[in-house]
Amino acid sequence: MIKKYKHIIWDWNGTILNDVELCVELINWLSHKRSLPLIDIEKYRSVFTIPVKNYYAVLGFDFEKESFEQLGKIWMDEYERRKYECNLYNGVIELLNKIEKLGIGQSILSAYSQHTLNELVDHYRLKKYFTHVVGLDNIYAASKMHLGKDLMKHLGNGKGETLLIGDTVHDFEVASEIGADCVLISSGHQSKKILLECGVKVCDSILELL
Repeated sequence: MIKKYKHIIWDWNGTILNDVELCVELINWLSHKRSLPLIDIEKYRSVFTIPVKNYYAVLGFDFEKESFEQLGKIWMDEYERRKYECNLYNGVIELLNKIEKLGIGQSILSAYSQHTLNELVDHYRLKKYFTHVVGLDNIYAASKMHLGKDLMKHLGNGKGETLLIGDTVHDFEVASEIGADCVLISSGHQSKKILLECGVKVCDSILELL
């Protein structure tokens, strides 16, 4: 399937980087301090969404008491402190190598902040695989739609020549908007049930794509 594309656009968090358990741990840490109910991974995957602010609201955070900007900063500071606890998903390196050997270009398109995205890509020694590494200029994970449009202009690919691999409905929405095909992975931040509603191929893991 992948062989027919000129370029693969990868999401980062939940697609290449397995940070789901850390994200659940950190949202529970915030919730516990505010006497809100704690959640497990299954519940997390059923409520997580982008923009992230909406999922905080579903979990009961009161933005009149504490702004989303304050909460997001607290969460991200702790994530930054612990980000190297995360690992890459099984099969990622093998798939990146396979795509590279096919002569297909690869990029990262993320709602993660650009500075930290660069740090992590360097840390895991992945920079050599990607012609573009594109993240947001802030920490609040609102949308990466505009970044996707800019990236497609740089790539100059026509319809059916680009594939986006992600783990959220937002990845599907971005792919649809920028004219890319899409495959979603259900081992990331949203449940398979939610992803299947997008009407595109949903894999249980990166290993399935291999």
